[in-house]
Amino acid sequence: MILALVGNQNCGKTTLFNALTGSKQHVGNFPGVTVEQKVGTVKKTKNGSDIKIVDLPGIYSLSPYTNEEIVSRDYIFNEKPDGIINIVDASNIERNLYLSLQLIELGFPMVIALNMMDEVESNGGSINTKKLSELIGVPVVPISAAKGEGIEELKNVFIKTVETRTTPKIVDFCTGEVHRAVHALMHMIEDHAQVAQISRRFAATKLIEGDESMAQKLNLSDNEIETIEHTLIELEKEAGLDAQAAIADMRYLFIQDVVEKTVKKQSDSKQHLISVSIDKVLTHKYFGLPIFFLIMGLVFYLTFDLIGGNLTSLFEVGIDFGINFIRSHMESFGMNPVVTGLVCDGALAGVGSIISFLPTIIVLFLFLSLLEDSGYMARVAYVMDKLLRKIGLSGKSFVPILVGFGCTVPAVLATRTLSSDRDRRMTIMLLPFMSCTAKLPIYGFMASIFFPKYVGLITLSLYFLGMFLAILLALILKNTVYKGKSVPFVMELPNYRLPSFKTTMFLLYEKAKDFVVRAFTIIFVASVIIWFLQNFDIRFNVVSNTENGMLASIAKFIAPVFEPIGFGSWQAVTALVSGFMAKEAVVSILEVLTSKGTPITSLFSNASAYAFLVFTLLYTPCVASTAAIRREFGSKTKGTLVAVGQSVYAWVIAFIIYRLILLFI
Repeated sequence: MILALVGNQNCGKTTLFNALTGSKQHVGNFPGVTVEQKVGTVKKTKNGSDIKIVDLPGIYSLSPYTNEEIVSRDYIFNEKPDGIINIVDASNIERNLYLSLQLIELGFPMVIALNMMDEVESNGGSINTKKLSELIGVPVVPISAAKGEGIEELKNVFIKTVETRTTPKIVDFCTGEVHRAVHALMHMIEDHAQVAQISRRFAATKLIEGDESMAQKLNLSDNEIETIEHTLIELEKEAGLDAQAAIADMRYLFIQDVVEKTVKKQSDSKQHLISVSIDKVLTHKYFGLPIFFLIMGLVFYLTFDLIGGNLTSLFEVGIDFGINFIRSHMESFGMNPVVTGLVCDGALAGVGSIISFLPTIIVLFLFLSLLEDSGYMARVAYVMDKLLRKIGLSGKSFVPILVGFGCTVPAVLATRTLSSDRDRRMTIMLLPFMSCTAKLPIYGFMASIFFPKYVGLITLSLYFLGMFLAILLALILKNTVYKGKSVPFVMELPNYRLPSFKTTMFLLYEKAKDFVVRAFTIIFVASVIIWFLQNFDIRFNVVSNTENGMLASIAKFIAPVFEPIGFGSWQAVTALVSGFMAKEAVVSILEVLTSKGTPITSLFSNASAYAFLVFTLLYTPCVASTAAIRREFGSKTKGTLVAVGQSVYAWVIAFIIYRLILLFI
């Protein structure tokens, strides 16, 4: 048994999914958090079977205009779930019911989960759910997904509804000229709809809305299409509106009538009034952007200097003590020096160099999570719209860009929320220039060695440099490859909310776990391999000088390419190559390669160290990110060209910055 969970963006859909299935998907206080379908299981119905719940991207309509609407609609049409759970935000019921009416027309067994009822009641409002259910023809269950209220009742209702195959009561809410057009088309396409296994009423309304994909699904003849066009001309003449507006007007008139009969209006909530007051400052025309930069500056100061930096220093002391402790015991035991070197200088040094940055990662994600869950990041997207529009994008592109500061892979997936294919591809091109968490260890490692007094400032400069260079690239793309205008930006601003302690702690746990797992898998393997290649020659003899190892012999062929930008050593090149696998590996490999007497300060000057950081900021992202980009572009060739182009762009920018530093300092 499979149920689709469908609802508007930011209505609590993922929270309900977690409550029903026991999953722990990330919940954010801004629209577009869910960008692909997620599957969970509700255990044991009365007949002993499990129910699968599919969490679909948030949508406002079943018209296939945006990518998330296409994902949701195609799933319902192609997979044909056994039923639908439509989650409705009770505090915005008029808007949410527009999607509900379209879902009802599909004819699937359906239940409405009326979410956030606790907020409605706390603000003096009420909803007669029994009357609402009678008027729209489907069961309505009041719930509060965040508090876990009404979840068991909802389970019982949708299990009964689906097991008995109870479809929505036919509510003929169309009137006048729209009624005539809808019913005329329903009769004409009845046999086609039956073959396509689509509700004839839903198909008829979609044809009136000008949905070309529906006409293709129904396989209509030229004569039938011509008849439909004549019907629409008559409808528009009688209604005085275009056909699509006439259908929307019909739905909203019905919704208005239903709401008048069932809903006692709530007063403006305290949260909303407070949000409006705060927004007068945070979304101010002139002060909004400077305030954002000040907030982010404070976040980086706390992360890299005051809190995260000090905790990382303590971790480094502990890790060094642990490695030396293991080394001394292995040596006193008489362990072979090669094995001791493999364990201590290879595996432990590589993994330890990454693990030491765990506190910094956790502190940064703590602050970003608080900003996101409070609702502030949705405001930043609004504030950034004017700036992004000048480079050919809209404020909605800021959401995947924000996600890109965590990891490029989900950021690439988040571009599916962009309705324009042009905007989506342009945004994907910019995402690798955002400083994901995998790059943070590189920044911290290099800055603490070459710029120990300015670690936070150096890191902040790289973040803003990445954004500036992304803007520069966007301007180039806007006037060359991706000419045209960005789509209009519409985004719901949620009320400010206190972040959930449970949600925040879970997110930090997941990020920490992912970081540690990568350290003990990818980084561990890479460190061991690099140590082996460094210490053995082509005949597998141990070398006394790493310059004679296999690794040095291979890397020296590539090294001359990087000499003009200040880091032409084979060690630096090897670290960069390993970064294609995982960016964190750059640090672990440098640690391994400099553990046998070659100090890292001999490989870089201050100028070349900063140029190295710039290159790692900009060059081709890790394998997983590259694969995601190729998949979203739908072409291996284009994906490869993007990857190569990023490395060339990184080299050029690093060269310019390196030469400027030498010139002026």
